[in-house]
Amino acid sequence: MILKFVIPDKIYKPIVFILIAFVVYIILSKVINKVLVINKFGIKKSKVQQKREATIVNLIKNVTKYIIAFITIISILGVYGVKTTSLIASVGVAGAIIGLAFQDIIKNLLAGITIIFDNHYMQGDVVTINGFKGEVIELGLQATKIKSYSGEVMVIGNSLITSVINHSMYNTKLILELPISKDVSISSLESMLKVVGKKIREMNEVQDEVHFLGVEKLNANNYIYKVEIDCLPNNHYGVNRAFMKYLKEEYEKNNINVPSEYLEIKSTK
Repeated sequence: MILKFVIPDKIYKPIVFILIAFVVYIILSKVINKVLVINKFGIKKSKVQQKREATIVNLIKNVTKYIIAFITIISILGVYGVKTTSLIASVGVAGAIIGLAFQDIIKNLLAGITIIFDNHYMQGDVVTINGFKGEVIELGLQATKIKSYSGEVMVIGNSLITSVINHSMYNTKLILELPISKDVSISSLESMLKVVGKKIREMNEVQDEVHFLGVEKLNANNYIYKVEIDCLPNNHYGVNRAFMKYLKEEYEKNNINVPSEYLEIKSTK
């Protein structure tokens, strides 16, 4: 007598559905990585760009995971005789009610997705949001946390963000307007500036040659000489301090006094 061992549908089908879901997720994850892989065309990209792309890839993979999990749960419930069509309809009605009750959360969620996909800013960027400037220490789908240089932290719902200035997206131009005594000849000044420029160019924060633009303004007792330096985002303060240090050293070597007029420093994007 041969005994037949038969596994009931309610036992093996849920296991099969879970295994299929797992395999589908792995395949889709590889497809997502293949399609959205960083530097897939061999283009050299900055760490900021790679970080943004990685965030988008992770977001898509998470959404995919939840969709697969939902479909798997519905399929398993169908095995146990649950009427999934009515359940889906009930979920739709419940979703509408929840949507009305939590519309602010949904607004923040949609705004957070828009911020990530449109590359408004990412964690680590220095931004000015609604007039508050600082570093983005956390970027979630609901809210953004920004820490100012003095330590204050602002938490703002993503849907409440009305204006964004990203100071980390592109290089910063450091513009120096140097007041020079009328007794210092332009040729002598430019010789000193070339020495300073050579030292500054060796800094990792400086991205191009130092540009000596020339005399900007003539005053009664001095003239203004303009210098422009391309720096990495938010590194112009350190470059400015280094430039002033080297310039002061050159002044001392050549016995030149700094005029009493204010030294104006600007930075632009």
